[in-house]
Amino acid sequence: MRIRIEGHDLPGRDCGSSGDFPGYRNIHVGVQRRDQPTQWLDLQPGDAAAVTWNLDCSAATVTDGSLDVRGPYIQGGPGRRFIYLSWGEIDDTGTFTMFRRAKLWLDGVEAATAHAAVGAGSLTARLGLTDAKGHPLCAAVRPPKVTWSAT
Repeated sequence: MRIRIEGHDLPGRDCGSSGDFPGYRNIHVGVQRRDQPTQWLDLQPGDAAAVTWNLDCSAATVTDGSLDVRGPYIQGGPGRRFIYLSWGEIDDTGTFTMFRRAKLWLDGVEAATAHAAVGAGSLTARLGLTDAKGHPLCAAVRPPKVTWSAT
């Protein structure tokens, strides 16, 4: 199966400081590899009009109808699977330094959508990537912040 993540409404390449947010420059976002906190798939600039990632994985629906997914970019154990979208700065040497992450929880996929996605071989997540303060989206991401569909 393939999971496609479609992000829109990115926060920008630079986000100034405000409150508890120190501010960052040359912001990028990518999908973190499982158990490899310094490896990311397709780092994308924070000022892109839209971003997409395609993750190959294996998937099945389990007895309760929920989705169980495994793959190199799927984090967590059974019943607790998620995908990390990692935000960071790229410095003048090209080094990416992560400063926050969003946890895209797969437990938010409804049972009917999970079953249809396994049958179709594809699941799509659509989400905005800017939080209410105008910063890069972080913390737990579940519906309604993300919309899941079988494609």
